[in-house]
Amino acid sequence: MFDADKNLVTLKTLADTLSDSINGYRDAAEHVQASEYRELFTSMASDREAALNSLNALIEEHGAEGETGGTTLGHLHQSWLDFKARVTGRDDKAIINEVERGEDYLKGKFEDAMKLENLDASTRTAIDEAYSSVRQGHDRVSALKHQLEATA
Repeated sequence: MFDADKNLVTLKTLADTLSDSINGYRDAAEHVQASEYRELFTSMASDREAALNSLNALIEEHGAEGETGGTTLGHLHQSWLDFKARVTGRDDKAIINEVERGEDYLKGKFEDAMKLENLDASTRTAIDEAYSSVRQGHDRVSALKHQLEATA
């Protein structure tokens, strides 16, 4: 038996978290110095927007409004990063480390959702498809972080 409320709550939670990710990538692109990282983060924000649009379409099919603003926790985290940057400075390596930390969080949220039972097939498919973008983004940023650590 499928639980419609569980489907909707799961989709909305993941959509909120994807929205936080988009905001994080945009912020990283705005503050990073190297143009190659700026282009990467801008591209990754676009990839996440596509995943968010897909989840939002399904949320709307469930009769609810799609997500666009992110979570309170995401906004608080961004405020903390802005404060920390004013105190300690912001360099590309620090920004990439924070992006990777966010990617770990996002990947974990999707992996938890994928373990849930009683989700309908369309919800499970949407989660799996969005997770593909999340996993690829996580792996790219993780590799970039490790590459920077190796050259330091």
